Amino acid sequence: MTKGYWVAQVDVNDMEQYKKYIAANAKPFGEYGARFLVRGGQSENPEGKRRSRTVVIEFPSYQAALDCYRSAGYQAAIKLRAPASVADIVIIEGYDGPQP
Repeated sequence: MTKGYWVAQVDVNDMEQYKKYIAANAKPFGEYGARFLVRGGQSENPEGKRRSRTVVIEFPSYQAALDCYRSAGYQAAIKLRAPASVADIVIIEGYDGPQP
């Protein structure tokens, strides 16, 4: 079974409110086995457009990634995030095939 990922690009306009979202998402992330791979660290943008913060979260499966996003707990967290930020989120299945 391949892993699932959330790739999020976020512009935060109210960090104090955004911290409430971070606290609220901890429970659903724990319930669905989320693991942060990238959480807004140093970055460069050599091509295209991006937002100021990038987050990559790994889940044990694509289905777990979808279920977490759709869960009541995470939907409640979104209500805290929405007034504090603008986000683009992609939920994507990992690749498990041949490598170069």
